[in-house]
Amino acid sequence: MKVWDAWVRLTHWAVAGIVLWNLFGPTDSTHRLLGYVAAGLVAARIVWGFVGSRHARFSAWWPTRSHLLGYLRSLVAGKPERHVSHNPLGGLMALVLWVLVLALAVSGWIMRLDAFWGEDWPQDMHAWLAIAIEVCVCVHVAAAVLMSVWTRENLVRAMITGNKKAP
Repeated sequence: MKVWDAWVRLTHWAVAGIVLWNLFGPTDSTHRLLGYVAAGLVAARIVWGFVGSRHARFSAWWPTRSHLLGYLRSLVAGKPERHVSHNPLGGLMALVLWVLVLALAVSGWIMRLDAFWGEDWPQDMHAWLAIAIEVCVCVHVAAAVLMSVWTRENLVRAMITGNKKAP
């Protein structure tokens, strides 16, 4: 069944590519431009969370406390609940990654303001946010692979094709 629409997949992979480029590429004008593009894509994806397709909407996967606790219990029991859209931990990670992308764009912009010329904290904050997103990306990728193996549902392929097995 079709789960992830083209906009969800495009923003996911475009932001992923930009984050990888900006983490390991040169910090030049292209780095800045791509950072702002990533922030714009995340902002557009957030809007899509309210007006987009059924499974892209926050109402389909918002990680409430009760959803998170129930999902954690199912993991501990060794029988992870199946979710057509994001599972609660995956939804939480998406939100964390989006906040980090937006915070990196803001901290990068602040670093360039004359008001903060000579100040170290904007650059330090940007560096710490970059480390945080590196860690979260590694956890995100590892979890997608681990859950794909555990549940026998290829989540990476689903984010490429947009399709998952029907429940």
